[in-house]
Amino acid sequence: MKKIRLLFNILLLFLIISCDNSETVVVTPTPTVSIDVVTPQNVKNYMVDKNASTETVALFYNLRNLGKTKIIIGQQDAFNSFYQNSGSSDIKKTTGNDPSILGSDFMFITDKDNPNNNWYVQQENKIIQDTKDAYAKGMINTFCWHLREPYNEKSFYSADMTSEQRTDAFKSLLPGGKFNDWYKKKLDKVASVVSNLKDTNGKQIPIIFRPFHEFDGNWFWWGANYCTAEEYISVYRFTVNYLRDTKNVHNILFAFSPDNSYTTPSSYLSRYPGDDYVDILGMDNYGDFDNKGTSGASLANSKLKLISDLAISKNKIAALTETGYRVTSTTPAINNWFSTYLYDAITNNNLQIAYVMFWSNTSSGYYVPTPGNSNVADFQNFTLKSKIILQNNISKMYSFP
Repeated sequence: MKKIRLLFNILLLFLIISCDNSETVVVTPTPTVSIDVVTPQNVKNYMVDKNASTETVALFYNLRNLGKTKIIIGQQDAFNSFYQNSGSSDIKKTTGNDPSILGSDFMFITDKDNPNNNWYVQQENKIIQDTKDAYAKGMINTFCWHLREPYNEKSFYSADMTSEQRTDAFKSLLPGGKFNDWYKKKLDKVASVVSNLKDTNGKQIPIIFRPFHEFDGNWFWWGANYCTAEEYISVYRFTVNYLRDTKNVHNILFAFSPDNSYTTPSSYLSRYPGDDYVDILGMDNYGDFDNKGTSGASLANSKLKLISDLAISKNKIAALTETGYRVTSTTPAINNWFSTYLYDAITNNNLQIAYVMFWSNTSSGYYVPTPGNSNVADFQNFTLKSKIILQNNISKMYSFP
């Protein structure tokens, strides 16, 4: 009897469930977890140099990962600006901490008067020592190159050249061109300096190198009006191949950094040398921050979003490779320029921008305030925001976690 009752109850329950179609079963989807395809084991596959030194590979890996949540702050000539006179960077004077990135230039190192003029030798030695000091502090080193034109080697500005020189100079750097040997000698000097950048343990110091920056403008002799896209790409690739393959330099990450003229992915990539030649997708942008308030910050943000998305899709690094608002005796500081306009531009819309570089302070104007200037509090508030990283908070960038 008990068995019959049990079977009856089971059958009744089955009929109730089968007949009741009013119930809606809600299935909660399992949250998807985004898994990064780049690992310490395969990271070299996404880099320009598959034979890069361990420290250089770790820098790429860590910089890319840190950029998902934080933004590293740097400055060009941080230890040698005209405002610097106490052995400290201007950022340290204002905040108590050095920047996380030091910007340097190969210009004086490759100048035609080096080593014949001792002043240029002194500048080279100073740059090398600053690079070593920055590395010892855990900072990152990045180099640009205001290479003087090959005719007279007096200027890197196109306005100082004849029209014939402007239309001929850049493409002549390629193999078969009349300035190819000249250019290889310049690259030989770069290779020698970079290869010999070593720490106290004899390990090579990684650097970021961004050759021929702001090429979409026409103020430099490698500008868009003076070479085709194919010629620009060819010279960029030749530069990478020569340093990496011919000179066996394996402590460089390569950055691609136009100015701010682009508005679409296709325009940004119109002179892109290719994923095999670029580690960092950058942008130099002063114009959108030139006293244009919220509208300028929003425009800058949209362009940064574009390169951030491209970098994510390519498993690369995105950066604001140069920016700033220059304050002079006739150009006053803008209220909240750092803490509102710049910060919104580099953080809104879920950007992944690994670093921001301010340009050099000089005797006639500054990009980063020092004590006594009206916008010190604004800059301090900017650096205290949770996403911003100065030297005191930078993680170990040259070893794997």
